Order: sequence, then structure tokens, then C-alpha cells
Amino acid sequence: MSDLLNNDEVQTINIEETLQNSYLDYSMSVIVGRALPDVRDGLKPVHRRILYAMDKLSLSHGSKFKKSARIVGDVIGQYHPHGDTAVYDALVRMAQDFSMRMQLVDGQGNFGSIDGDNAAAMRYTEARMTKYAGELLKDLEKNTVNMIDNYDGTTKEPDVMPTRVPNLLINGSSGIAVGMATNIPPHNPKEILMGLKALLADPNISLSGIMQHIKAPDFPTGGIIFGKKGIMDAYETGRGRIKVRAKTHIEQKAKKEVIVIDELPYQVNKARLIENIANLVKDKMIDGVSEVRDESDRDGMRVVIELKRDTMSEIVLNNLFKQTSMQTTFGIIMLSILNQEPRIFGIIDVLKHFINHRKTVIIRRTIFDLEKAKARAHILEGLKKAIDIIDDVIRVIRASGNEEDAKNNLVSEFEFSEIQAASIVAMRLGRLTGLEIEKIENELAELMKLIEYLESILKSEEVLHGIIGEEFDEVLEVYGSNKRKTEVEDDYDDIDIEDLIPNEPMVVTITHRGYIKRVPLAQYEKQKRGGKGKTAITTYEDDFIERFFTCNTHDTLLFVTDRGQLHWLKVYKIPEGSRVAKGKAVVNLLNLMADERIRSIIPTTDFSEEKSLVFFTQKGVVKRTNLSEFSNIRSNGVRAIVLDEDDALITAKIADQDIKYLFIVTKLAQCIKFDIEKIREQGRSTRGVRGIKFKHEDDEVIDANIIANDEQEILVVSEKGIGKRTSAGEYRLTNRGGSGVIAMKMTNKTGKYVVGCLMVDETMDMMALTVAGKMIRVDMQTISKSSRNTSGVYIVKGDDVASVSRCPKKPDEEDEEDDMTPIDILDVE
Repeated sequence: MSDLLNNDEVQTINIEETLQNSYLDYSMSVIVGRALPDVRDGLKPVHRRILYAMDKLSLSHGSKFKKSARIVGDVIGQYHPHGDTAVYDALVRMAQDFSMRMQLVDGQGNFGSIDGDNAAAMRYTEARMTKYAGELLKDLEKNTVNMIDNYDGTTKEPDVMPTRVPNLLINGSSGIAVGMATNIPPHNPKEILMGLKALLADPNISLSGIMQHIKAPDFPTGGIIFGKKGIMDAYETGRGRIKVRAKTHIEQKAKKEVIVIDELPYQVNKARLIENIANLVKDKMIDGVSEVRDESDRDGMRVVIELKRDTMSEIVLNNLFKQTSMQTTFGIIMLSILNQEPRIFGIIDVLKHFINHRKTVIIRRTIFDLEKAKARAHILEGLKKAIDIIDDVIRVIRASGNEEDAKNNLVSEFEFSEIQAASIVAMRLGRLTGLEIEKIENELAELMKLIEYLESILKSEEVLHGIIGEEFDEVLEVYGSNKRKTEVEDDYDDIDIEDLIPNEPMVVTITHRGYIKRVPLAQYEKQKRGGKGKTAITTYEDDFIERFFTCNTHDTLLFVTDRGQLHWLKVYKIPEGSRVAKGKAVVNLLNLMADERIRSIIPTTDFSEEKSLVFFTQKGVVKRTNLSEFSNIRSNGVRAIVLDEDDALITAKIADQDIKYLFIVTKLAQCIKFDIEKIREQGRSTRGVRGIKFKHEDDEVIDANIIANDEQEILVVSEKGIGKRTSAGEYRLTNRGGSGVIAMKMTNKTGKYVVGCLMVDETMDMMALTVAGKMIRVDMQTISKSSRNTSGVYIVKGDDVASVSRCPKKPDEEDEEDDMTPIDILDVE
């Protein structure tokens, strides 16, 4: 031991430094030699080696198939020193039409399925290259790329493929290296080639110019890309996130609807998705589904989701998008290798590097062809010269002792080169005929033209660009008919078009089943009090308009749900419809839970700190929060109020500094008015305080409002269409949490319940909606003013009232004729 320690050859090393260097070497080996694709041909080393081995086995598109095991054996034996399973898995993926936008391997046998089934063993399957793969290897034999030593130095392999197609973008790539990862989506080959042509024509083209040709990724499984912002981010910076949805359609079957899935997002396992949906239905996470089955066949995908009767397909579909892989997020990271270094590229950079690669390939191919043409021309020139002096040539050859002497004598006596002398000695006598001599002269003339053309390529950038463009056209002719598989739809969150939309007054309606629309206010004409009204919407038999309000297109809508969640949306992002249109399901515009219902929709133009949002619950709880806390809302909304388990939100109002009182009305006509300052402002995630105490256990808050002064008038409306307006001062001011006073005298004519209360404004009309979907517009000034403990006058006859709201007055116009009887005054004190 002492001898070993005293040995001068023993070196002291720093273990930390050694580990760092070793791990760095390993990391770079994985990054460059294993996990990441080259920006030029879009291939990882294993894919490149598989294609090269198949090329060496003459497995072109038109050849016979060979066993996959033979291909894998050649790959691991000569080029790829890793496991045969890893190589075969890579080969299998190259043959799957649901994994590759353009397959590189033409497989025969079981190569797996979109359900996650494994491929058959390599001894059972056969393979050859596809026609598209041939484009990646074209001109490989012409010294167009560098050939490097294989892992044991016994043979050579290409450093990169001389591809004629930008495979990195067409087929995409994914891989995890050490400390980095790549995830490049596939694209449509026609769009990519058109983008290359545009970039070649204008090297300074903008991203928007490129995107005129390259719309978005194009996945082999189709689907729908939802939103364009993530695409633009990825194309500009190399990083972005896009939402991909399954493509579905709705079928009507007897008295129920059926959701059919036609296409899935990229890399989603169909069998696992069906199992997930079934488990969600079993656990009651998704309601309304009676059966899920797979009817897919050789003609395409068809997953059927049968719904129960009276179930809205749009709500179920929206829940499926939220809770299953029917909607996925594809995180784009355009990371690839350039000059042995990993880098993130924008799409224009990728296209530029491919064009530069094509320039290098064409220049090297041209040099190869030029040298070959010059060598052949040199031989033909020697043959032509020899024929001209054939008698002297024959004499010298006959006088020579052997073939080698004949070559040397020709070189020394006639100044032929050694190559020319060798070809002359090997020349057959048949070449001395006149026809053969003419052929030599013609071939030589053609070669001289070819040499001149090849030299022009090397001298002129313009000629070089012309050849690149011609090759793009050739590839386009073959693959240009490949249609886009993935659709692209706008996401409302990605669009900012407010400046292009006129700021006009709108009526926004929402039905009991959750359909929302906006209609220009001008479509509703003013009628006399007591009129029958005009149809405001066409609804399902069991549906009716539940809420409506007026606002401008540039306003922001605050959606407050019964669960105390708050969402917001610009008015112009609500689909506009005709006066009788059903509208669009609000669940498609907001991220709502399955049984979550909107209770208040509040238009606002700003989120000032001088304003507050006041919440009123069914059990009489009141809460006040500064409006500025709701200026930035997440896509799934925020918690606005913490509710008791048996409570629900009824409504919410915006209050500014002019508001003095809060006014609460119950279903059984009880009401309370108290000072707003009795409610201090609280944060978002708080419960609130008691606002009113009920006299009857079955009573509950039906509506609430905010009051600026006692001169304001309050309009209270009952379920039978009876309404009255009363000065706010007639309602006694009490303490918060009391029982309050009577809001309206209830009789058989008024009905049992109150449906709402409004603040009367001279600049506003009232709109009442009936449960049948009719809307009537009334000047509130024409409704009789009554004291607090009265019933009022008829506003609507013939139908029960669903809700009431205010809307701006229209310019005076001739009132429509109606056949209503004179208004009856009821129970006036």
C-alpha cells in the first residue's frame, strides 16, 4: 500500500470537478446525439440512421419489403449502439399515420393503433421507405453532406440528410434531453413549401406575411386548434401554447341528442379517453350521459356519447372539454440543433436555415456533377483526338510490349493524360465507325453545355435561388394536394377588435337553459303600458328568458354566479343574433361548472377604486367589496363571496360614492332599507354580514337594489304583472339585519310573490319579460305612483312575469295600436 502511495504516477483529482465535467459530457451527448433533432433535416440520430440503413438495403419506395428485424439489426450493428427495442419503437412511430404528418416508413403488418395497442414484434412486421422519405435522401450519393465515422470507426454515416423538404416543420419532433426539451408540432406540407417560396422571394418578409401561407400546425389526427395567439407566440419566439379540441358533431336520435367524436387532439389515446369519460359519468362528475361506445372502423373514427332525454348537448360537450383530453394544451418549444448547439428558433429562422441547407446541398451537388462532367469530357477529348490520329495510335500500341507500356508510350509521344491513355487502350474497334465518332462528338458537346451551366450555378446567386425555387415547385407538384386536416377557430380571448366595433346600445338576454345573445336595442319598439309586446326570443318548449339588460358593446360584463364566482366578458364578444334567435350557450363563452348558474350580469366601463360591488344572497347576507379587486379575472373566474352551504347568491350591484342606501326585497313582499355605510368593505374571499331577518321560514330574498336618495322612486312588480312605483322615502330607514316593512300589498290579482324591483329613472324605460318569452317596453312614468302598502296597476296581462329590467328611452315615436282594456288601479289607499 505504501509503495502505491509513493508511486509518482498516482494523481490527485477533485471529485466535484470530475463529476461536473463528466455529467456535462454526458448531457451534451444526450442533447446532440440522441434527443434533439437537427434544424436542417428535422431528424434525430436514430431516425437518420434507420433511413440510412434502409437506403443501404435498397429499401426504396418501389422495392420489396424486408423484415423489420433485419433493418433494426443493421442499425444497431453499424450505426446506433443502443437497444434494439428503442430502434424498433422509433421505426414503428415513423410508420404510424396518427403520429407522423408524412410517414417516413411504409409498414406492412401490425404497427400499433391510436388506442395504444403495441406493434407486433419486429420479426413479424416488414418495412420499406415511403416516397416522402426518398425526398430526404435524394442526392445523398453526390457528396452533398459530410460523412462521419460510425461509433466504432468501421464505416461512415451521414451527418445530416440532404433533404428537399423541411421535415422539422412538416413532421415536427418531440424529445426530452438533459435540462431542455423540444416539442415541435407537425404542419401541412403544402403550406410549409408555400411559405418557403414566399421567404425565398422576399428574405425580409414579416411574420404576418409568412402566416398568410402557414396558417397553423396541422396534426395528423385532425382536431380543432382553438385560438391563434399561442400560434403567433410560437412562430415569433419559438415558444407558445395552443389549445387543441376534438372535432365533434351532434346527431338527433328520437327524443335525445347524441355527441359524436370524429377526430381527437394529437397524441390522445382513444381507448383511454373513452375509459376516462365512462369513469367521470360513473362518479357523477359529468351528468346527462347514458352510454359511451366506440363505433370506429376502417372508414374513420366514431365515438358515440348518448345523452339522456332533455339534456343539453352543448353543456355536456363543454364539460367534456374541461374534464377530459378532448381538449388538450400543446406546449410548443421549437428547440433544435444547429452547429452542435441547441437553440430555440422562430418559424422564419427555421425556414431560413433550411434554405441555407438547400444552398449548401445544391452547391456541393453541383461541384460533384461538375467534376464528374469534366472528367468525362476529358476522356472524350482524348478519344476524339485519338480517332483523328488513329493510325499513329495503333502503331504505337502495336509496338508496345504490354498494356502498361502502351499507356506510357501514348502519354510520352502524343501528350495524352494517363486517364485518356487508359481509355484509349481500352477502346473497342467498334468505336472507330462514323456513327460512333459522331456520338462521341455529340456527347462531348452536351457535356460542354452542362459544364457551362454548372459553372453558372456556382457563379450566380440568382441562378442558385432559381434552382431552389424550381425544386420547391417539383415537391409541391407531388405533395401540394395534401389538404389541411386540423381546423383553426378564433378564441374570443385572443381577439382585441374593440376599436373596429361601433359602441351601440344592445339588449342582452339570457334564458333559463343558459342561452345568451345580444340584439341591437333599436329592434324593440316602444308600446303603450299594458301592450302585448313582441317576441324577444325563440326558445325550447321548456325554456324561457330569465334575465335581460341593456348596455353598450364596449362595456365589460361581470357575470356573478349562484356559487359566488365572478367572470367577465366584453359585450361585443357575445354573439349577436336576431330578435327571435335562440342565442349561444353561455357555457361556451365562460368556464362554468356543470350546475353553476349566472345570477347577475352587470355592465361596467371601468374598475375604479371609488366603486364597490355589493352582493346579496338568498338567505339575506350582504357583502361589499371594492370593485378594483375584480379588474384582473382569471379564465375560470375568481371567488367573489364565500357562501354558506345552504345559501346562494341572488344578485350583485355596483355602488359608487353617490349611493346612500341598500334596499332588499323578499319573495313574500318584505323589504328593508339601511345605510350602505353599515356594510364595510371586505376582501374577495369573505362571507359578508346579515342584511335582513325573515319573518317566515319559507321566505327568501328575491331581489335587491341600491338607492342614492329618498327622492328616488322604486318600482316593485309582482308575478301577475302588477306593479307600482313608490318614493324611497316612504320606506322607513332601519338598522341592518332587521325585519323591515311591507313592500307591496299582496292579493289574488297580484299573485303570491314579488318578482323584482327597479329604481325609476326619467331617462329609462322598463322592460318586462314573461315566462313565454315575450318582451314589453313601458315608460315607467306612465305607471301610477302609489304609497308603500298598495298593489299597483297592470303592466302585463295574460302571462306571468319572469323578470324586469331598465333600458334607455328611445326618441318619441307614434305608439302602436293595441287592444288592451284600460288600466285597472288596484287597492289604492
